[in-house]
Amino acid sequence: MDVYEAIRTRRSVRRYSPRPIPESTLPRLRDALRLAPSACNFQPWRFIFVTDQKLRAELGQAAHQQTFIAQAPLIVVACGFPDRAYKGMGGHGNSVDVDVAIALDHLTLVAVAEGLGTCWIGAFDERAVKRLLEIPQEAKVVALTPLGFPESSSLIRPVTKDERKAEGEVFSVNRFSQ
Repeated sequence: MDVYEAIRTRRSVRRYSPRPIPESTLPRLRDALRLAPSACNFQPWRFIFVTDQKLRAELGQAAHQQTFIAQAPLIVVACGFPDRAYKGMGGHGNSVDVDVAIALDHLTLVAVAEGLGTCWIGAFDERAVKRLLEIPQEAKVVALTPLGFPESSSLIRPVTKDERKAEGEVFSVNRFSQ
């Protein structure tokens, strides 16, 4: 699958098969994260691969009762270190959220190419997640994503033009209003 097909096909999957992810797939998933770009190449991140069933269930509870995430055989918890990130991001903060999001997006696209589903999880109790996974105070939990085979192949399909805004609503040339 080429990158354009992965972009068109990536969907948020909320029903997972119990089928395990092959061990041979895991290095490609890790590389998707590890090789992602970051501001000044600081790589201010750490990714926790949660496979333990009990911990996955507890993460589902900590994600505001989004218990479907525990169906997936793997949950990736994406953490960033604000103190280790580039500090001049747009004049309004550091790059940690953007850096971690870029890496996580790389992961979601590789997952699609591997036949796996994902779902960005941004709603969670950070203190509970940190406590469960023994994440240090200086780290920021940016997002979670379950990773696994979709329960049905119909859950991954190309996005249609009707599902997205028209180009005129999204793009401008030279000025915001043009």
